[in-house]
Amino acid sequence: MSTYGSFPGSRPRRLRTSPAMRRMVAETRLHPADLILPAFVREGISEPVPIDAMPGVVQHTRDTLKKAAVEALEAGVSGIMLFGVPEEAKKDALGTAGTDPDGILQVALRDVRAEVGDDLVVMSDLCLDETTDHGHCGVLDDRGRVDNDATLERYAEMAQVQADAGAHVVGPSGMMDGQIGVIRDALDQTGHEDVAVLAYTAKYSSAFYGPFREAVGSSLKGDRKTYQQDPANSRESLRELALDLEEGADMVMVKPAGPYLDIVAKVADHVDVPVAAYQISGEYAMIEAAAQRGWIDRDKAIMESLTGIKRAGANLILTYWATEVARQL
Repeated sequence: MSTYGSFPGSRPRRLRTSPAMRRMVAETRLHPADLILPAFVREGISEPVPIDAMPGVVQHTRDTLKKAAVEALEAGVSGIMLFGVPEEAKKDALGTAGTDPDGILQVALRDVRAEVGDDLVVMSDLCLDETTDHGHCGVLDDRGRVDNDATLERYAEMAQVQADAGAHVVGPSGMMDGQIGVIRDALDQTGHEDVAVLAYTAKYSSAFYGPFREAVGSSLKGDRKTYQQDPANSRESLRELALDLEEGADMVMVKPAGPYLDIVAKVADHVDVPVAAYQISGEYAMIEAAAQRGWIDRDKAIMESLTGIKRAGANLILTYWATEVARQL
């Protein structure tokens, strides 16, 4: 009884009295298997190259990538998403390094599969932006615009060579209309029925991609607003979702994660397939930078950010902290 009168007998604070109590009644639990490690492999280097804008993240050599994959596996991480960074001289208008069986991403896929087999889900970024000299995610027409349907032809070929190289999952990130259906057909027609497609269903045109451009050595001039989704739009994500599911997506993704938790929740409420969310480079960089200045508790901020993404409805989280967090869990 309070001096100022009575109130109902329910006291929520009773369930917050100790760490053991809070752990017991927690509604959301992170698990190592929720996590996927994005990793960059760069052609033509003999030592890992630190990414200035992403402290603690590197462009791997082929050998250090294999080591990172094994470490992720041993920590309990469920998958690794590979991004290839070709030599600058090998970039061209069509991104041919992306369909060359000996391109850096395809070589890395074979390396990692040989190292981890089927014990770690090996995923590949299916997009042209790392391999084009203009930095866009597709083929340009004679007016300098991304040609949607010409790009789909390139994506179909990419899907086949990535599957041949050992990808368990391909992740088309270009946001071209019809990309999931074309990729699914290309895989099925070449005997890769078991290769899954992770659709980048709602990939927003975000300012938080900045550090990623350094990570992949992007040649982009301009922006990707004509094909990535407008941050102002929410209902549009459900339209993209319906199309991806109709075309055969096995899993769907929202990217970025933190600024779009409402979209993660909305997508999760509408599907019966796994939902992924990508905690992108800018989200990573902000926490690392603030922690380096002593403004926040780094470990607590990392865990809180990931818990929030899972609480919103994500089954899978792509995060550069995947191995570190999995070890802590």
